[in-house]
Amino acid sequence: MIIDFGMNWENFYRDNILSYIKSLQENPFELITLIIDLAIVIFLIYYFLKIVKGSRAWQLIKGIVLLVVITWLSGLFNLKILNWILTGIMNLGVIAIIVIFQPELRRGLEQLGTNKFAKFFGIDKDLATKTKEDIYKIVIAATELSKTKTGALIVIERDIKIQDIISSGIPMNADVSPQLLVNIFEPKTPLHDGAVVISNNKIAAAACVLPLADDKDIAKELGTRHRAAIGISKESDSIVVVVSEETGKISVAKDGTLIADLREDSLKKILITNVVTKRFAVEKQERKEKIKSIREKIQKNKKEQKENKEMGK
Repeated sequence: MIIDFGMNWENFYRDNILSYIKSLQENPFELITLIIDLAIVIFLIYYFLKIVKGSRAWQLIKGIVLLVVITWLSGLFNLKILNWILTGIMNLGVIAIIVIFQPELRRGLEQLGTNKFAKFFGIDKDLATKTKEDIYKIVIAATELSKTKTGALIVIERDIKIQDIISSGIPMNADVSPQLLVNIFEPKTPLHDGAVVISNNKIAAAACVLPLADDKDIAKELGTRHRAAIGISKESDSIVVVVSEETGKISVAKDGTLIADLREDSLKKILITNVVTKRFAVEKQERKEKIKSIREKIQKNKKEQKENKEMGK
């Protein structure tokens, strides 16, 4: 079958597009199926481009798009010989595309077959679960840094935004991982001096400058990292994990106070309680209250309708 890019576009417009618009006017419900149809097609194109972007196939896609445009133009300007050659190549190109994109197509089909439905459609896991996983990664990193007595300062942003602190460092916008956190604080590397800020489940920036606490009642033996941790925890509601370079001990700064010498399980418990449990428990309670309020309104409306009917009788 030869693809005719030199077709009569006037007839195509009249017989297909105009007739379809007319059918939509006669049956408006078809508009819903049109929207669903377009949404599915757009998603499939987006998903395919997401798979191939950054691979060698991305350059081939550009070449194919250029070939389609040239073929269309050759038909439009009635360049019969060129159009005949190009349309022949296009038809053979269907098989070539399957061969060329075989790795990407296989990867996409594997994801469709093995991943959960929500993950396939790009729906992230719920925020509470992801935050909890990030906490575990931070704990693993802090424990590893503690073993090697590598100084570290990790700020976990909560409700109060600390964009000014993030702006003072080097932007990263990277996923939280123990390996990356350990590598950032490796001595004699460009980013090791300063704090890492974790915001919106991302490592937002590294080498950030924190305000130092200058209270007289702070123990003199506390180093700059601990003073910085206490300082930012007083100026915001952030939770700060500190690893001492001298002793390797792990501490947590919260609300201007320092909880010192924590073991892995204690660190995990404190972070989960303050970063995950309190935040999402409040949100869950708010959702329950909203649902309860909606149900009460529905029941009230039903009761009023029932009373109105009885009065009408």
